[in-house]
Amino acid sequence: MNTISDITAQAIYFIERMTYADLPEEALVIGRRCMVDTVGLYLAGSREPSVRILIEDAFAQGGRGDAPLPGGGSKKVPAALAGRVWGTSGHAHDWDDTQVSHDPNHVYGLLTHPSVPALTAALIIASELGNVDGRDLMLAFQTGFEVECKISEWMNPHHYRRGHHTSGTVGTFGAAAAAAKLLGLTGDRLAHTLGLAASFAAGIRVNFGTMTKPLHVGRACENGITAAVLASRSFEADPAALDGTWGFFSVMGDGFDISKAEVGFGAPLTIVKPGVSVKPYPSGILTHQSMDAMLRLVLDHDLKAEEVERIRFFAGKNIIEPIRYPMARNHLQAKFSMPALLAMIVLCRRASHHEFEDAFVAGEAMQDLQARTDVINDLEIDALGYDKIRSRIEVVTKDGRTLVQWADERYRGGPSNPLSDGELDDKFRMCAEGVIDVVGQNELLALVRGIDAGADIGRIISLISSGHSEGHATKELAAG
Repeated sequence: MNTISDITAQAIYFIERMTYADLPEEALVIGRRCMVDTVGLYLAGSREPSVRILIEDAFAQGGRGDAPLPGGGSKKVPAALAGRVWGTSGHAHDWDDTQVSHDPNHVYGLLTHPSVPALTAALIIASELGNVDGRDLMLAFQTGFEVECKISEWMNPHHYRRGHHTSGTVGTFGAAAAAAKLLGLTGDRLAHTLGLAASFAAGIRVNFGTMTKPLHVGRACENGITAAVLASRSFEADPAALDGTWGFFSVMGDGFDISKAEVGFGAPLTIVKPGVSVKPYPSGILTHQSMDAMLRLVLDHDLKAEEVERIRFFAGKNIIEPIRYPMARNHLQAKFSMPALLAMIVLCRRASHHEFEDAFVAGEAMQDLQARTDVINDLEIDALGYDKIRSRIEVVTKDGRTLVQWADERYRGGPSNPLSDGELDDKFRMCAEGVIDVVGQNELLALVRGIDAGADIGRIISLISSGHSEGHATKELAAG
């Protein structure tokens, strides 16, 4: 176990010295794509019951007017509280991007959803400060993104295997770094920001499939913002809280990979290499190759649900352990249930957030097909390692056929097979449907794509919060 390091000092050095000019063009292009994806998810998530509850709670608490809430109208709440709501909204559909790793020993689930914490913190602090230049916002986003991804990549996989939810724990550092960068924190105050974040980091996987899972990311945003704001006011913490016997790496994951940490932050930026995956489906990323495989099987054989006798799904522990529900009773459980996701593809030939509705998931057709789906731990697949998501689907038909489809290990949405800009725009518009009109969609999309080229950050925030192309507030919950 590695317990002594200077990773906190490395992080401070990186955050202090990173400038917009240091960002390569490839990082800027990918960063804008990640922002388009995340902004769409704020809109889609603003309609989720969990987020509406958080909006009502935030308005009931009241306080200083730092930032509005997604879909909440013009009323503003304190920065940290806004971060809770924005972060939960961005992760509500489990559709946000995921970092990539090429380490064959790396447990796939240890990887984080990096954009929501970093972008949320940057937008909330920008709203509080006012008149923030888009290049500064991009820099803060990229800084938080990098810090979060490197901590996640360097951690011992025991962190995830013992039940921590990395997007909640390590996501706190992404939000803290982004907020600190935009606030201009350096030296001791920056060290104390990371120290506070280390104590705030939390989230356990038992809550996957419930409202609390996306709240982990909301709390990461809230806590990261709180850490930076408190440190800016001279609140102190251990200045090397990532390191040492009782530091974050030791306590939360039994150490870290020293050879990786020696490379350092930004060498290269994770957003460029190994990159980031933009999710094609609103479910756990570990499920997507298998869902694509089922869709391919259904379309190739023109398979109808009434023709299916039984589905057998073979996979390794890296899928089966976190995707843990043998039967999904609601849409939140369905995101972590292979029987539900495969049944959804067979029944609908797609799986967008419109299919993830409680009434549909709990309906007779979905329940029946889930009950006829077996999830089998394949030891031969396990033996191939956890660096890639491998699975096999066998469908036994009522007329006696056995249809077999292996999942493509090359992830659709990943760096080697990315969604096109057109597909990304389609996802954005799907997320925005029913939340913001077409004129507003066009304006918001253009603003985000040009975010570091003079875009009006206040206007972006206003469009996300108001849900109307002219910036007028929708009905405000508990406006009082």
